[in-house]
Amino acid sequence: MDILIRNCNLISMAGNRPKYEENIDIYIEDDKIAEIGEYITPRPGAYIIDAEGKICMPGLINTHAHLSMSIFRETLDGYTLQNWLTKKIWPMEDKLTPDDIYAASILSCLEMVTTGTTTANDQYFMTESTIEAALKVGTRLQLTRTVNDIGNMQEERIEELEELIQRYNNRYDLITLNIGIHGLYTTGRETVEKLVNYAKENNLPIHMHFCENQKEVEDIKKDYSVSSPVDVIEDIFEDTHIILAHAVKLTDNEIKRLKCMPVHISHCPISNLRLGCGVAKIQEMIDNGINVSLGTDGQGSGSNLDMFEVMKFTALLQKGVFENVKNMDSYEVLKMATINGAKALGLEDEIGSIEVRKESRYYIVRLKHRDYKSYTEQFLPILYIILKEAMYLILS
Repeated sequence: MDILIRNCNLISMAGNRPKYEENIDIYIEDDKIAEIGEYITPRPGAYIIDAEGKICMPGLINTHAHLSMSIFRETLDGYTLQNWLTKKIWPMEDKLTPDDIYAASILSCLEMVTTGTTTANDQYFMTESTIEAALKVGTRLQLTRTVNDIGNMQEERIEELEELIQRYNNRYDLITLNIGIHGLYTTGRETVEKLVNYAKENNLPIHMHFCENQKEVEDIKKDYSVSSPVDVIEDIFEDTHIILAHAVKLTDNEIKRLKCMPVHISHCPISNLRLGCGVAKIQEMIDNGINVSLGTDGQGSGSNLDMFEVMKFTALLQKGVFENVKNMDSYEVLKMATINGAKALGLEDEIGSIEVRKESRYYIVRLKHRDYKSYTEQFLPILYIILKEAMYLILS
C-alpha cells in the first residue's frame, strides 16, 4: 500500500536538507520513501495521513541493548557492575529458557514501538528466540550471540555464533548480524583474536562492552599486559568496524588515539549512572570526529528502552558535568539517536534519516502545544511520540 504523509513539519536528519521544514509531503511506495516535497499527488488507493501540526522524523536507533532483560527491570540498586553481574544477573540468566527469551524480547520490542525506536543493536544469547520476537513485531534488529570466556564455554559459544550467522545472515531484511564480544575483561586474547578474524573474513561489525568502569580498565591492563585498554584495540581490532558500548573511562589521550580507528561509541548514560560508573566524555569524542550513538543498555541497569529519556540525560549531563551550556544542542543529540546510530550499525544507506530510497521507518510526533514554532529548538522535553513504521501504523 502506498502512503502519503501530508503537510508534516519535517526533521529529516538528511545532510542535504534544512534541519527543519514546514508543510512537507512524504510519499512511500513498497515501504521505501519515493518522494519528498510539497503538494505531492498520490496514486489511487494511497493511504493518506494528515500530519498538519505534527513533526515527522526518522525512527530512533538504539545501538546497545539487551532486549531479553525486560524481565530484570529495576533489579539493581547499590551494586557495582561486576557484583551486579556475578551475584544477581548471571545466576538468573542461567535459568532462562528459549521461551523466556522470546517472551521477554516481545515485551522489549513492544516497549520500543511505544517509545519510538525502530531499530536496536542487541547482545544476548538464545538469539533465535529474539529474532523470532523481532519478526513477529516488525522490529529491525542487528544482533549477535554474546561470547566470553566465563565458565570455559567459549568454544561452544563461538560455534553457536557461527551457526547463527550462517543461518540468518542476509536471510531477512529486518535482521543483520554482528560479532558479539562481551568485553575484554571477560574474554581472553585468544578468543578475541578468533572472533576478530571471523569478523574480518565475513565482513561483519563487532559489538563489545568497553571501559565501563575503572575496575574493568584495571582488569584489562592486567589480563592483556598493557598500559591502556586502547592498546588492545590498536593491536587486535585494526581494520574492523567496531561498536564500543559505554567508553566511560577513556582519557583525553585515549580519545585522540581512537579517532584514528573505525570506532563507533554507543553512549548509555542512564545505565552508567545507575551503576556508578561515571559520565563519558561524549562531547570531546564528537569534537575529535568519533561517531557517537546512543543506547539504553538492558532494562536491568537502564530501567527502560526509552530513547527520548536517553537523549535528555545525554544533553543535561554533558552540559552540567562539564560546565558548558554549549555542549550537546538538541539537533546534535537527535543525530546521535538517528543517523549516527545508523552509521554505527553500517546501515546509513537504509535508515537513520528521511531521504528518497531509504526505508519508511519514521515517527509522526504531536506537540503538546499548538504553537509549535516557538518550541522547535527545545522540542525534546515537550513531545510524545506516535510511531509510524512501515505497515505497523499506530494513530493517536
